[in-house]
Amino acid sequence: MSEPRVLKISFVPGVTPGKWIRRWEERMRSVPLEVVPVSEPEQLAKLKALEVELAFVRLPVDKTGLNVIPLYSELPVVVAPKDHEIAVFDEVPVEELAAEYLLQDPELFPEWRDISDEIREGTRKPLPPMASVEESLDLVAAGLGILILPMSVARHFNRKDLRYRPVTGVAESQVGVAWLRPDGPIPDGEGDPVIEEFIGVVRGRSAQSSRQPSIQAKQDAAPKKGRAPKADAASGKPGGKTAGKTAGRSGSGARSARPSSRSGPSKGKGGKGKGRR
Repeated sequence: MSEPRVLKISFVPGVTPGKWIRRWEERMRSVPLEVVPVSEPEQLAKLKALEVELAFVRLPVDKTGLNVIPLYSELPVVVAPKDHEIAVFDEVPVEELAAEYLLQDPELFPEWRDISDEIREGTRKPLPPMASVEESLDLVAAGLGILILPMSVARHFNRKDLRYRPVTGVAESQVGVAWLRPDGPIPDGEGDPVIEEFIGVVRGRSAQSSRQPSIQAKQDAAPKKGRAPKADAASGKPGGKTAGKTAGRSGSGARSARPSSRSGPSKGKGGKGKGRR
């Protein structure tokens, strides 16, 4: 007896898959979900190792061998020590960060790269080793530099020794869902229906959407509704044209066979007359 299907998904910090999990449990109780948190540097590792079937990732990613669908955008924020001057602002233009040391690859933020004082002057130092977001935040708290992160990530790692503010002039980041692309082409309707069902859930399709594989399967299994067969005119079955005409003629014959209302009284009168004589 084969084991029941379990759909395994991973997600990076800042992504909150709770709403999709709830929708899935309401629609597909027969296929439980197993959810695995992963670090952003390793966001594709478990997917490519076949340890999960879908991955919520922070874009951009290398799409080689993958199907990737963008889901939503995220507001960028600058993260600095709690006593940094950004704390007095509601939002910070990226130009105000030109003199700061960014603890990230400048190529990830061309808007900052193009106005950076140290890059223009050629004085930028190599990045220190950082294996995770947590380690990067430790360096920020120590006053070694700043970070630009999605707001969801800054909230996820909320720390009392740090402050974050929205930064303007920097492109928003995106979250997407990724899954492995098969080696060969797949004919329409022959993909993994469980994965297709989950993709429909995260894209906001309703439970009754005809694009959901579960609904398509129900429609295919339902008996086809057709027109009722026409009555055989020659047999005179009810509903046929000949039967209707025959019934009409029979009705007129029945009416003509009834006694005339005039003949009844005349006979009665004759009878009474004979009785009187």
